[in-house]
Amino acid sequence: MSDSSPLPPVRLHPETELARDALSTPLLSRAARLARWAGPDTRVDAGGGLAEEQLPAAAEVLGLTGDDAAAHASEAWRVAVDTGLVEITDEQEGTVTAGEDLALLTGGSPHDVLAVWQAALETVLADAGVPDLDDLVDAMGEGGELDLSQLDWDPDAEAEFLDGVLGNLYLLTASEDGPGDSPVPLPALAASMIVPNDMGEPTNDVLEQVSDAMMRLDDQFRLLEPVGLVEYQPVDEALMADADEEPSAPVDETDVSRYGLVRLTPLGLYGLRARLLEAGFTAPAVGDLVDKGADALLDGTADFPPGAAQAETEQWLSRRQALPAARELLAAARGSDSGAPLRRLRCQQALSLVGAEAEPALREVLDDPELGGLARVWLTERGAPNVPAPSEAMVFWLTIDTVAAQLAAEGNSEELRALVSGLAEQHSGFFTAVWRVDHPATAEVLEAMGRLHPDKRIAKEARKAAFKARSQG
Repeated sequence: MSDSSPLPPVRLHPETELARDALSTPLLSRAARLARWAGPDTRVDAGGGLAEEQLPAAAEVLGLTGDDAAAHASEAWRVAVDTGLVEITDEQEGTVTAGEDLALLTGGSPHDVLAVWQAALETVLADAGVPDLDDLVDAMGEGGELDLSQLDWDPDAEAEFLDGVLGNLYLLTASEDGPGDSPVPLPALAASMIVPNDMGEPTNDVLEQVSDAMMRLDDQFRLLEPVGLVEYQPVDEALMADADEEPSAPVDETDVSRYGLVRLTPLGLYGLRARLLEAGFTAPAVGDLVDKGADALLDGTADFPPGAAQAETEQWLSRRQALPAARELLAAARGSDSGAPLRRLRCQQALSLVGAEAEPALREVLDDPELGGLARVWLTERGAPNVPAPSEAMVFWLTIDTVAAQLAAEGNSEELRALVSGLAEQHSGFFTAVWRVDHPATAEVLEAMGRLHPDKRIAKEARKAAFKARSQG
């Protein structure tokens, strides 16, 4: 995932709703309860962890029981310290007090609450890259010192791998043709990091790497679920049993859910976007442009998929009166630069959401060589009276502009192929006239038509016309 190209826009829940979600996550709510429980008699060790003899009391405060109760209490305490909910007042004495950030959870803004949660997330992400306890014990030397060389563990590589997995999960969640609210199978997520894009049938070695990655991710997502980043259905324990053991119940080998399913929560989507922005990625969210001008709207949504572009535009229009908004959009759509055709397409799409009260703005540009065709289409579609017929030159100019915009928006899509196929049939002598159109993209559009048209004879005519257009230019 490159930090130079923009990521798909995401639709975030309101911060008030996300803050409520953050406060109700098991890990942050436990950390807050321990921060309120801590008092003058609370003691921590040299690393800031809760003293071992106090872990049973902390677990009781949190209502935790069972073999993992002390471990969960210790984790919650570490989050409380790392997020500033608890402050260590004397390292030698090991005394603590409530941190300044504890008050933010009840008296701060939703953004303040989310900042505390984000700090908790960073703590858990750091923990997720650490080998499990059994591996750490195995790496202990005779003197009780940890020998990292025995672990085959590279902290930077582990962090990069997890970041890459979460980045791919973010892309799948944000993409309009992705799984949407449906969970992603863990094997697919692991394979996205291991299997090369140009590999047909994965080799046994690659499949083994995918299997190992799945097991790592299973442990990591189990850690990340309590902080609210993901909803996770773990790998079926039966899959990890010895091959010689008989399963306790019949199993369905085709049930993909047995191999783990993961889904980003709305809170997780917010958190990952914040991390991506901090890392220098362009990670837009629907609503970012609502307070900006029409030029920013048309340029900003240029690369948006259709659903996100419409959602962003609807929010932008909801803050404005129709007539001045239409005038601002039309003014921003002018231009002869390479991005202008796509701006005009986005302008046309935006104006389709505006009511009849915008009609005066469209009539004002009927004689504009760049906007006159667009205005006639809008007025005609709404059944407005007295719409002047376009000249042949305007029809051809609008045709070139439309195809140029579609090329910029979609590339060589099936919709564009269908458009190109129909153009020559609708206009007799199309290529004889169109190469003379005074539009910066005329030659480029004709070359695309020569490349995309299914009829070889017509494709050849398009290429000849493109050559003439370039010679004229």
